[in-house]
Amino acid sequence: MSVAGVEQLDDVVSEEMSFADRAYLVIRDKLIMLDIRPNEAIVENDLAAELELGRTPVREALKRLEADRLVVSFPRRGTFATGVDVADLGHISQIRVNLEPVAARSAAENASAEVRAGLLQLADRTEALDVESIHRDELMRWDLRAHRAIYRAAGNPHLEDVLVRYDNLATRIFCLFLDRMPTVARHVGEHAELLRTIAGGDGDAAARIALDHVTGFEKAIRAIV
Repeated sequence: MSVAGVEQLDDVVSEEMSFADRAYLVIRDKLIMLDIRPNEAIVENDLAAELELGRTPVREALKRLEADRLVVSFPRRGTFATGVDVADLGHISQIRVNLEPVAARSAAENASAEVRAGLLQLADRTEALDVESIHRDELMRWDLRAHRAIYRAAGNPHLEDVLVRYDNLATRIFCLFLDRMPTVARHVGEHAELLRTIAGGDGDAAARIALDHVTGFEKAIRAIV
């Protein structure tokens, strides 16, 4: 499978990217969506062949993914997808409940007119989803897409980096229990209100909705484990 031109969670893999960046995005997607299962061994040669890339960019991508806590390497044993431990949910949520409202407020207060228009368009597209027939994996991609758009709209690249990392980890937990959660469509649909509130410039309301959204995610997971 060539990675050229493949749309990932929030980025487009293109010929302009380095091979390592392209490998990073595709492998990250596989890890987040559990196409590479937790604790599964990662064979560099197999990944390189699948992505039609050399081993060097795959190895560089895996080093970045280890920093993201999505893979772990052991001397003489190899590289593995990290496990998904529900016990980590509280630690991840502690970070997200504090920073997601900050990102939402910052986006509402600082986004340009062009960015606000893009958020409104994303809200429209979210509301237009056929939640009854769309595959649940695709719903999770919409969830990630909405969060990425908000983080970027906040205009703080350091905040964006932190939130992307922990949203990735939270999504892996979500995906693990996806088939047991009856509220996935509603959870994803909540983004439309948040995106519209940010586009409207109401920082207080945006922060409140973002906080409710994150705490609702944690409660939904804990209700079934």
